Amino acid sequence: MAGMVEKRLNELGITLSQAPAPVANYVAVVQTGNLLVVSGQLCFDPDGKLAAKGQLGDGVSIEDGQRAARACAINVLAQVKAALGDLDRVSRVVRLGGFINSAAGFTDGPRVMNGASDLMVAIFGDKGKHARSTVGVAALPADAAVEVEGLFEVS
Repeated sequence: MAGMVEKRLNELGITLSQAPAPVANYVAVVQTGNLLVVSGQLCFDPDGKLAAKGQLGDGVSIEDGQRAARACAINVLAQVKAALGDLDRVSRVVRLGGFINSAAGFTDGPRVMNGASDLMVAIFGDKGKHARSTVGVAALPADAAVEVEGLFEVS
């Protein structure tokens, strides 16, 4: 029987893909006590292609960036599910960190990051409201437009 979070994902038409393995010397998830830290996830779609590639403010629109941030958040949740087995064990989305591949002078990173934040609230309701940092960067791996990391309280 699917849990409440899985039902909400289904209502939103979201299927979690297999959580990708790390590509360097780190782990995808670390749990310490009741905190679960998820390493940065790129904006890969279910087909393994980047949802958006390149820099915001230089060829990538804010709307495409928001879709990329949403894809990152879905991948963060895939890591959480792989680690916990049950997304209903998430007590709270504590924090999201967003890295926006930004052209010089691009200042709308927070609007881009709303793609991830809005999804967490849509899935978890008030438990999805979180603290957040958004940082513009000159480049990301694979020329991804967005990368998102997460911190969750779990039971």
